Amino acid sequence: MKVLFMGTPDFAVPVLEALVEKHNMTAVISQPDKPKGRGKKMKPTPVKEAAEKYGIPVYQPEKIKDEKFVELLKGIDADIFVVVAYGQILSQEILDIPKYGCINVHGSLLPKYRGAAPIQWSVINGEKETGVTIMYMVKALDSGDMILKRKMEITDDDTYETLHNRMAYVGADALIEAIELIEKGDVNAEKQEDSLATTAPMIKKDMGKIHWSRNSEEIRNKIRGFNPVPGAYTEYEGEILKIFKADIVEGYEKGEAGEILSVDKKKGFIVKTGNGALLIREVQAKGGKKMNCADYLRGHSVEEGKILGASEDNM
Repeated sequence: MKVLFMGTPDFAVPVLEALVEKHNMTAVISQPDKPKGRGKKMKPTPVKEAAEKYGIPVYQPEKIKDEKFVELLKGIDADIFVVVAYGQILSQEILDIPKYGCINVHGSLLPKYRGAAPIQWSVINGEKETGVTIMYMVKALDSGDMILKRKMEITDDDTYETLHNRMAYVGADALIEAIELIEKGDVNAEKQEDSLATTAPMIKKDMGKIHWSRNSEEIRNKIRGFNPVPGAYTEYEGEILKIFKADIVEGYEKGEAGEILSVDKKKGFIVKTGNGALLIREVQAKGGKKMNCADYLRGHSVEEGKILGASEDNM
């Protein structure tokens, strides 16, 4: 099948690579390059880098709904459009272009977690199961008929990063299977039950603030869901401290929420939560690198009895 692919981040690359092996890739659409790093050099998107490696033509419109670009899309010979974390909303005019429609790889078991950050919210909310849904695209957000689903376990140690990386390959396999069904005319698409829908809005940095009065599991899930980006954080001595790994520990009932109860230079430090305590194991100081707490404590003073976060954070 002749495929036009739309995608931007790392998550989309395994899907593109799977398509290259099985189908004729006519073009790739990705977001414009952006300046990154201290030198602010223009950096291509991960999908663009992958496409160029395979010699696939790449287009990067500022606005995909621009009239001239829509006409360009109409002139590309493609049977189907595949969209994976592209980053722009497609108009109905674009959705109507390909013979077999536009299909999307979404990182949840729809209709749960419609929106921009389904993987992160599934971890933040403490879900034990998630998956991938391949669906036909419609103008309403993540509401199209579902072609197939693939379930995945969320382990207790999963972070946004580990789940994201596994899901990219599950999504790639599921997409190839979905296209085979479309080619054979064997699709038995399932409508979504809108009453069961939940949302997964875009993650913003300020959402990562830790409120130590919450229960230990809730805080740990936030830490996992914000690892590696944008990072859950608190304040220590007026400076931002990001926390990337923590374990629930038992036997700590007394103390104020956010209070540092004990410090172990080999393991980390224990912080009081609303219903217990967490052992903080991996952190990043302002301007520093992510490191385990043993390394952090060699160069930083962390004192028992100090309170993490401003007082209003812990109410």
